[in-house]
Amino acid sequence: MADGALARYRSLPAGERHHIIRQASDDLRAQLVTLEAEMAMDRSPGALAAVLTHGKEMQARHLDIIDRIYQRIAAGERIRAMVTMPPRAGKSRRTSRWGPTWYLRRQPDHRFMLASYAAHLADDHGRWIRNTITEHAPTLGIDLKYGSQAANRFDIDKHEGGMVTAGVGGPLTGRGAHVACVDDPFKGSEDAGSPTQRERVWDWWQSVLLTRLEPQGSVLLVNTRWDDDDLSGRLLKEEPEDWIVIDLPAIALEEGDPLGRQPGQALWPERYNEDDYARIRKSVGERVWWALYQQQPRPLEGGVWQWAWITGNRVSPAAYRGVDLTRTLVAIDPSGGSGTANDETGIIGAGRDHEGQSYLFADRSGRHGANSWGTEACLLALDCDADAFVVETNFGGDMTRQVLIQAWRDLERSGRTQGRPMPRIVEVNAKQGKRLRAEPIAQLYEQGRIHHVGEFPDLERQMVTWLPGMDSPDRMDAAVHALTELADPAQEGLGVQQYTDQRLRGRR
Repeated sequence: MADGALARYRSLPAGERHHIIRQASDDLRAQLVTLEAEMAMDRSPGALAAVLTHGKEMQARHLDIIDRIYQRIAAGERIRAMVTMPPRAGKSRRTSRWGPTWYLRRQPDHRFMLASYAAHLADDHGRWIRNTITEHAPTLGIDLKYGSQAANRFDIDKHEGGMVTAGVGGPLTGRGAHVACVDDPFKGSEDAGSPTQRERVWDWWQSVLLTRLEPQGSVLLVNTRWDDDDLSGRLLKEEPEDWIVIDLPAIALEEGDPLGRQPGQALWPERYNEDDYARIRKSVGERVWWALYQQQPRPLEGGVWQWAWITGNRVSPAAYRGVDLTRTLVAIDPSGGSGTANDETGIIGAGRDHEGQSYLFADRSGRHGANSWGTEACLLALDCDADAFVVETNFGGDMTRQVLIQAWRDLERSGRTQGRPMPRIVEVNAKQGKRLRAEPIAQLYEQGRIHHVGEFPDLERQMVTWLPGMDSPDRMDAAVHALTELADPAQEGLGVQQYTDQRLRGRR
C-alpha cells in the first residue's frame, strides 16, 4: 500500500478496518495485519504487551490507568503521578517493564530513569527491558546501540535516548531524563518506619532524582504505603497540588474510587475476590493489611484506644440494616481555623438502639468552608433522620448555631427537607480536658458497646494514635461528642428538656 493509503487506513474506525482486512487479498491482508500490530503497539503499554506476548499478558481496568498515564507523558504532558495499589496486582510489571519499553519505542530520543529501593531490583527491571528490546527489535522498530547494553544503562541505536537504573539512595549520573519512575522506594515496614531511612530517601529524592530531570520531565511514583511520612506521605504534605493521586486499595473503601467501585468491592476479582482478601487479611494482620493492601498506613497505637476495640466490634452495612435505632444524631466539631493538617470540620453520624448499643455510621468530615460544613451536616441529618445536632461551641457558639439554622433554611427553600422539622441543636462546651472526655468513650469501645458500621480509616487512625497532650483532631472530637450524647439513656439530647413534636415517635 502507498503511504497515503496507509495513512487513510490508520484513520478509519476499527470496524471499517476489519472489514477491509476481511475483503483484502492474501498479500494485502498480511500487510494490514502487520500494520494493525504496529498500531496496537503505538496505542499503550498494555496493547504492546498483548502483541509481543500473543495475548498472554494480563490486562485489567486498574492497569489501564497506568497505561493512560504513560500515554499522557508520551504525548508531551508534564505529569507527576502517584499510584498506590496492593501486591500481586501487576503494578511493577506494567509500570517498570512494559511502560518504559513502550515509552522508548514511542520516544527513542528521550532518556528514562528507573529507581527502586535496591539497585539489584532496578537492574532486574532494566535487564528485562534490555532483553525485550533485543529480542523483539525488528517488531519494535528500535534496537540497542552496540557497546551500550548494560542492564543498568543502555542507549537506543541511532537515537539519543536510552535508560539508566539505580537504587534509591544511589547515584544517577550521566545525562538528564525526560521520565523518572520510582517503584517502591522502601523495602518494607521496617525500612519505612525508620526516621533515618525516610530522611535518606527524601534527601535522595530532592538532591539526586529531581536534579536529573529535564525541565519538562515527568515523574511516576508507584509504591505501597507503609507510613504516614513515607515518600508519598511527605510529598502529599509538602506539595499536594502538584500530584495526580491514583489510590487503588485492594478493597474499595468509599465512593469516588478511581475505578468506580462500590465500597467492599475487590480491585481485581478475576485474581483475588473479596473472600480471597478476607483470608489474606486474617493471615497478615490488621497493620500489614491496612498498609500493604489498603494503602492506609496505620501507626502504632497510642494511649487511649486500641485497634482491637474497633475491629472486634465492627458491623457490616448489611447487618446494620437490621438494627432498630431509638435515636440518631449528627455531631459537629467546627474547624479551629489554625490552618494545620488537622484543620478539619468533624461531622459524624451516630445512633443508639434500645439495648444501649451505639453505632457510628457516617463520617463526612473534611476541610469544609464556613459556608459548606453546615450544608454537609444538614444533608447527613436528612439522610439518617437525625433528631439532634451536637455542636461544640467553645469557639463561636452563636456562629455555629446560625450556620446550621441558615443551612437548614436554604435546604427548606429548595424543597430538600420535605417538611421535616429541623433537628434540635445541642451545644457542648468542652471545658474538661480532652482525655477526660475521651477515656469514658474508649471504655465503651473496650466493653464492646460501640460499633463502627463499615470502615472509617481516617477517623480510626486518629483515634488509635492519639495521645493525651496532643491536639485532638476534629473527627475524633466529633465522634466523642456524638457517643457521649448517646451514652446517657435517660436523656434525649436536650438536657432536661424532652421532645414535644413527636419526632421520636415510632422509635423504641
